Amino acid sequence: MRTVTVVGASLAGLYAARALRSQGFEGRLVIVGDECHRPYDRPPLSKDFLKGMTGQEDLALADAEEVAELDAEWLLGTRAAGLGADGRSVVLADGRSLATDGVVIATGATPRRLPGPELAGVHTLRSLDDAQALRADLAGGPVRVVVIGGGFIGAEVASSCAALGHDVTVVEAAPLPLLPQLGEEMAGVCAALHGDHGVALVTGTGVAALRGEPGGRVTGVELADGRVLPADTVVVGIGVRPNTDWLAGSELALDDGVVCDAGCVTALPHVVAVGDVARVGGSRTEHWTSATEQAATAVHNLLAGETLLAHRTVPYFWSDQYGVRIQFAGRRLPTDTVRVIDGSPEDRSFLAAYERDGHTTAVLALNRPRPFMKARRELMRAAQPVAG
Repeated sequence: MRTVTVVGASLAGLYAARALRSQGFEGRLVIVGDECHRPYDRPPLSKDFLKGMTGQEDLALADAEEVAELDAEWLLGTRAAGLGADGRSVVLADGRSLATDGVVIATGATPRRLPGPELAGVHTLRSLDDAQALRADLAGGPVRVVVIGGGFIGAEVASSCAALGHDVTVVEAAPLPLLPQLGEEMAGVCAALHGDHGVALVTGTGVAALRGEPGGRVTGVELADGRVLPADTVVVGIGVRPNTDWLAGSELALDDGVVCDAGCVTALPHVVAVGDVARVGGSRTEHWTSATEQAATAVHNLLAGETLLAHRTVPYFWSDQYGVRIQFAGRRLPTDTVRVIDGSPEDRSFLAAYERDGHTTAVLALNRPRPFMKARRELMRAAQPVAG
């Protein structure tokens, strides 16, 4: 290959670029990014950055020396608009077409939004620009904040807003936040963190509409049960959708992401996908670890021109809320049982194991990083294929 184009100046895109160089690719490397920023770390956006404890310069994932070593052409502030019929070109929104021998798709995902007119004071949190806008909105003094969605992003935003002295309410349509991921017992433990820190949690009802004059500022959140929550600022955290619109009409299969085999390879062997946009081996994972780990496998197969390696890993994610680090690894099913094996949920510091047929399938920890990492390593060893 003489030219490889990475579409997406993201965490996954940067790791793919690093993998290309470390695996011996010496050709032309082009990185296309729709944001004006070079790759940056997103997890702090909902935490230290939102609280004003870190600045934009602290988020950079690559310093000037590494950027120079990558020897890439950066096309920032440039959106990809299409993939050529044979996957040998990338069409840009400004009308240019980039000829290429290989493509890494790392375009990530976009926050889902609520229907209705746009109102000032309503935010999503995905990008640096999103975080800067929300931080500016919160800087004028205590306000009433309603966070719609009690998942990890919503909970982290609620935690940061509470730490800044705002009046915070979290609205979650499910009976408990994180119920599908953690199960009822452990989801209940994590949900209690909100109340521990004075944050109101409203569950079991969705949002009917946002209140406010069209073109004006949000004034409230109308719930499906008829209640209205006063709000000066609203943060919508109801999930994301993969950025695949630009691939419509291409030869790639799209199904809640770019469909790939277990090696991150698409229907075209010279096109691979990594990160939030990639549906690898039947599943799509929206976590930092997956975005970084998939890159090496995808690039190996891209340079080989066929799937030689499969991406095998144990899903892992973490979240920092109210001074508590939540860590989870594994693949839990609703029928799994859960058992606390170290510490106490009442103290918000424990390690728990999910079990099925006498085997551990997943582990969860609150403020137990060392025991958790040991348990995670054991899960990873158990997941490795047996040499035969």
